[in-house]
Amino acid sequence: MMASSTPSSIEHTMLAASEQLQVPSNITKFKIGLCQLSVTSEKNQNLACARNLIKAAVERGARLVVLPEMWTCPYSNDYFAKFAEDFENEDASPTFFMLSEAACSHGITIVAGSVPESCDGQLYNTSCVFGPDGKLKAKHRKIHLFDIEIPGDITFKESDFFAAGDKPTIVDTDVGRIGIGICHDIRFPELAALYRAKGARIICYPGAFNISTGELLWEVMQRARAADNQLFVATCSPSRDSSGSYAIWGHSTLVGPQSGEIIATSGHEETVVVAEIDYSKIELQRKGLPLDKQKRADIYLS
Repeated sequence: MMASSTPSSIEHTMLAASEQLQVPSNITKFKIGLCQLSVTSEKNQNLACARNLIKAAVERGARLVVLPEMWTCPYSNDYFAKFAEDFENEDASPTFFMLSEAACSHGITIVAGSVPESCDGQLYNTSCVFGPDGKLKAKHRKIHLFDIEIPGDITFKESDFFAAGDKPTIVDTDVGRIGIGICHDIRFPELAALYRAKGARIICYPGAFNISTGELLWEVMQRARAADNQLFVATCSPSRDSSGSYAIWGHSTLVGPQSGEIIATSGHEETVVVAEIDYSKIELQRKGLPLDKQKRADIYLS
């Protein structure tokens, strides 16, 4: 096939999105808090723990706080439907109420990990983003469901109990434009590239990698997404001592845009990681190594 010298329809769409969405420029530096909490089988206990860790992050200067994947219940099919909430009915959602109140009272943005969401007879693995006014700014339903079968190691099919989301999520916040993914979403570079094209400076991935895949891939995936797209990547996991049979890797991490460098990370215990994000590092890296200008979309998409 002959290569085309004109941009493809996909490239036009991504470029148009990048031009239309302007990243807020009033924030250059701020602190992010990653709340790696220990999840129990008691929802109220998990809500109280999350509230306390959010407060601890704020006391250390965090303006953006990220929670883990599935932090209101253990990562098990025995709990998903039982703990699911309908976010369209805010008055009947204790999780929604707590997150809204915490964001408003502390004046921060919260990327609220993920929780099981019930909607129209389906269950979704859903992340909500709340602004400093306590209002819901965005909702991301996990797009790529984690189905794995490695004989003698691990078998797990998330698609047996969750429906997949069908939209990428990018949201303007008081600390800039953020792309949202959940756990297995990080394995797909196309999603991260789309977020970069739309002006995201940070991608937040609440995740609960298991010990097998976590040891092999958790850090590698984060560093690759950050280095390839020259932006920040933040991940937040439950701690390993969380309830349930699903063994969690932990290691919540902030990765930088220059070489996919690890800025801050944790072990596997319950903790709060607080670190600084400096957007000027993105501009410096992109100026010195202009990957966008060096891309050959005429070849890739021909």
